[in-house]
Amino acid sequence: MPLPKPPSKKGDLLQSSDYEAQAAPKADKRTLKPHAAEAAASQATLDLHDGGQALAARAPARAAVPAPTAARAPAQPRTATASPVLLRAPAVPAGIVARSLPATQAAPAPAARPAARKARAKTPAGPAKLFVLDTNVLMHDPTSLFRFEEHDVFLPMITLEELDNHKKGMSEVARNARQVSRELDALASFTQHDGTVDAKAGIPLAKTGHREAGGTLYFQTTGLDVRLPEGLPQGKADNQILGVVQGLRGQHPGREVVLVSKDINMRVKARALGLPAEDYFNDKTLEDGDLLYTGVLPLPADFWERHGKTMESWQQGGHTYYRISGPLVPALLINQFVYLETPGAAPLYARVAEITGKTAVLKTLRDYTHGKNAVWGVTARNREQNFALNLLMDPECDFITLTGTAGTGKTLLTLAAGLSQVLDERRYTEIIVTRVTVPVGDDIGFLPGNEEEKMGPWMGALDDNLEVLARSDSSAGEWGRAATNDLVRSKIKIKSLNFMRGRTFLNKFVLIDEAQNLTPKQMKTLITRAGPGTKIVCLGNLAQIDTPYLTEGSSGLTYAVDRFKGWPHGGHLTLARGERSRLADFASEVL
Repeated sequence: MPLPKPPSKKGDLLQSSDYEAQAAPKADKRTLKPHAAEAAASQATLDLHDGGQALAARAPARAAVPAPTAARAPAQPRTATASPVLLRAPAVPAGIVARSLPATQAAPAPAARPAARKARAKTPAGPAKLFVLDTNVLMHDPTSLFRFEEHDVFLPMITLEELDNHKKGMSEVARNARQVSRELDALASFTQHDGTVDAKAGIPLAKTGHREAGGTLYFQTTGLDVRLPEGLPQGKADNQILGVVQGLRGQHPGREVVLVSKDINMRVKARALGLPAEDYFNDKTLEDGDLLYTGVLPLPADFWERHGKTMESWQQGGHTYYRISGPLVPALLINQFVYLETPGAAPLYARVAEITGKTAVLKTLRDYTHGKNAVWGVTARNREQNFALNLLMDPECDFITLTGTAGTGKTLLTLAAGLSQVLDERRYTEIIVTRVTVPVGDDIGFLPGNEEEKMGPWMGALDDNLEVLARSDSSAGEWGRAATNDLVRSKIKIKSLNFMRGRTFLNKFVLIDEAQNLTPKQMKTLITRAGPGTKIVCLGNLAQIDTPYLTEGSSGLTYAVDRFKGWPHGGHLTLARGERSRLADFASEVL
């Protein structure tokens, strides 16, 4: 906005017409419509005048300005309505008083009303649900109190007693119990004047900063007169919680009261008594393991016909690039593999290298199925293994997840790629291998030795794959293979998961085996150990989860795959075909 002309003589004052010219709205030729121009012409401008009582008149003038409710409406032409924001545009010097516009001119724009109706339509009808939490839910997820959106949460006193009994120790359950106690203490600090909690009003869950929680927390402060079947022992904690649910349903007949428990038998007993019960679903990344991102997308048979007209192609660094645009682009993700195999034509194997707007760039792959591209003597035996080696050998990929059934070659391919980049290319200084020590059967007790010796029995898969890699060099002889084996083992360090807290890996190739047994919290702890120049590879089979309370949907491996998909420096692949032996392949299918 141009400034008014300066005074020509000393002592001259600016005329009020100069300010009126600055405050008057100017028509926008590009967006102004005829009816909007008429409204702009009839709009009242600021009436500025000198006054001796300027300071006294400023406060009423500001108070008379209505709240800018129309600013929340969708974007409108700047001169179509008399928005109250225009009152603040001119700079009013001392001694000048601005009269506010009439209230009728500051009415909100009509476009804001449908938006308000739309927002009101999203509000759920009826009272919010009342969820009664079992103790195992709080010990499973310490933040579960704030995961129920607008619904209310009720905690029986027996739940607090069980939390107190489980807070001692260094286990994950004990740590979660202590964290829940701290959260409850922070909520209970918002009390009345006499220091007590209002049992009827409850405590808003958003008091401690969790804005996603719109409900209220209620504590049980009085006994409930309920009668459970005589076959249920009255002193057991689970039965007392069932009694609380039954009593709350009697006190709130028009409200839905639901028991939330991770205990299957608890939910069965509740449903047998006619009480609604649900599992805690917030910890599950996916409801169905079949919906997990696979990292591979087959192209339609008419791909060249539909995308060939607008396609651009060029060659660079031994790879061919294709820039495509069309209906296929929205379904693609960065570092996703695509393939097209048609009879009588050359197959296409490519990876999505770039997505910009409505276009995507496909980059052809290096053929690791050929012997000249063998990685530490290992060649890919199928399409997915070729995709995996392209990811593992790419220095731009910092985080890789490989899933698949037993015998698909996850560990062998990763170890071969790691040794090639550590010993041949010198890209990393050493390989660090770790895994979760969860036994399949009964535990055999404590293991002797230091950290690496204790982890030795858990690393049988590593020894087996090293034996396969050592046999690949047939020309070295027995002494040569022994020397190579010693050199390889000197570059591999086996670490326990229990001592990872606080560490930082610099220029390391980190291999996390059996990652399906990790919780999301443990997975976060391991991935955040990565320093500059470090690559982390997670291997796992979601069909072989040995950790209690973990499923395919709540595993840390599933969590990492879902969160990292589409990241430019990460990749995921599901290996489908087993290559261990015909016996192992048949057993994985029929057993």
